[in-house]
Amino acid sequence: MNQRGWVVEEDKFNAIGPLLSEMGQEISDTVGGDPNGVFFYVEVGEGWASPSIFKDEGDVVRFYYPLDPALSEIVFDIWYAEADETKRWSVMEYVVNDGKFHASFKYPEDVDVTEPDSDRRDAALQARFGDKPVVYPPMEGMFEYKPDGP
Repeated sequence: MNQRGWVVEEDKFNAIGPLLSEMGQEISDTVGGDPNGVFFYVEVGEGWASPSIFKDEGDVVRFYYPLDPALSEIVFDIWYAEADETKRWSVMEYVVNDGKFHASFKYPEDVDVTEPDSDRRDAALQARFGDKPVVYPPMEGMFEYKPDGP
């Protein structure tokens, strides 16, 4: 596996490959079973991760908040699979299309991730889905405003 000039040695690939598959299963469970069209974006640093799940649903992209801590645990397992802290990735983009996943990584020299940044995530969404509207679930305690008709 080669990403941006970094070669993942076979033993590391053998370690993270099953974790990437397990992560796909967790994502599939989160989106209701069919992961086709999923875009998973996560930024990670020591002691924190900021995962976001999006799914292309044709006219819109739907956001799914990953509530199950198992997903973040898998992300950390993948991140810690690199024992050398100077070689750990900062951002992972994981895409599922036609029943297959593709994971790509950005490293500290590519992006400075000292804390989560929604602007980076939004730029990745724009690059992947263009101007498709993103539908976020309503926040708990909020309601949709519907003005009175004439």
